Amino acid sequence: MKALPESDLKWMRQALALARRGEGLTRPNPPVGAIVVKHGQKIGQGWHKQAGGPHAEIFALRQAGAAARGATLYVTLEPCSTFGRTPPCTTAIVRAGVARVVVGTLDPNPQNGRKGVRALRHAGVQAESGVCAPEAAELIAPFACRLHRRRPFVALKLGLSVDGRIADFAHASRWITGPAARAEVQAMRRAADAILVGAGTVRRDNPSLWPRPDKGRAPWRVVAVRRGPLPLAAQVFTDAHAARTIVAAPKGWQPALARKLRRQGVAVWTLPPKRLLSALAAELGKLGILRVLCEGGGILAGELIRARLVDELNVFFSPVCVGGPVGAMGQTRWRLAEAPRFACREIRSIGADVFVRLVPQDRED
Repeated sequence: MKALPESDLKWMRQALALARRGEGLTRPNPPVGAIVVKHGQKIGQGWHKQAGGPHAEIFALRQAGAAARGATLYVTLEPCSTFGRTPPCTTAIVRAGVARVVVGTLDPNPQNGRKGVRALRHAGVQAESGVCAPEAAELIAPFACRLHRRRPFVALKLGLSVDGRIADFAHASRWITGPAARAEVQAMRRAADAILVGAGTVRRDNPSLWPRPDKGRAPWRVVAVRRGPLPLAAQVFTDAHAARTIVAAPKGWQPALARKLRRQGVAVWTLPPKRLLSALAAELGKLGILRVLCEGGGILAGELIRARLVDELNVFFSPVCVGGPVGAMGQTRWRLAEAPRFACREIRSIGADVFVRLVPQDRED
């Protein structure tokens, strides 16, 4: 395999970092970053900031201005070549006189994939793809998931003691991990389009689920409930963002309570009870949601894994032993031979805690 120039890797990594600034803001579009380089110097940069607005390439080209002629454009995702809510980026690139375009990953939509690169080559622009391809593909994995599976990418977050408990025997779970890990979770919230919890979490912990600080993000907050009431006074139903809350419940769930929640501005979705979570995922996909962050609790975590809806497992291990019955998967159990298995993608220390990112073994690339 041809070795990639170190400069290409350097600039693409910077473009990927730029793209991350748009996570949680671009739905239903993927986050994208772009950098214009000339004579080894960056002369323009940009990232996709919201659906319907200019794409990353346009921001970068505008910043570069006339100096873009003869330059190289690094972009994390193949430039679009068709009219949508904005004109094709390939046209703007050709008009700017860019000499070379380096792409991280091709468009995963089979109707569009490679068309942008071909259009650029047809216009005389040197175009190549695959620089930092794994990182670029990972960046748009939620977009590809919604495209191919017709549902959002689901990232399950767990904060665990080293003996696998999410709370102590009294079900108190607040601050099982340290402040650095909690700050990381806030960043995860900002990268998500929806934050999902089970009814038990709302009843016991009364979380707000809103990113702190939100930095312009406005995620949906989703509460999955199968039976029993929910507290009308909970933060997710009464704060300034109540209109960004969805309750996903089986058909026939608590009719009087459902009416009261709707009067408070909360959306109540009634879904088939036997396939509540898969139906919820499909509905969130229709809403344009790309990435869902599930923050618990254990019953919901186990159900999501059993339903094969978890695309990424993010575990924060706290160096504490708790004991007791409150395990990470609630009452869900598997025989060892049938247990879901995961492949490790990342391990790092975050403060006093250890963070492990895993993906289902049967979906590992």
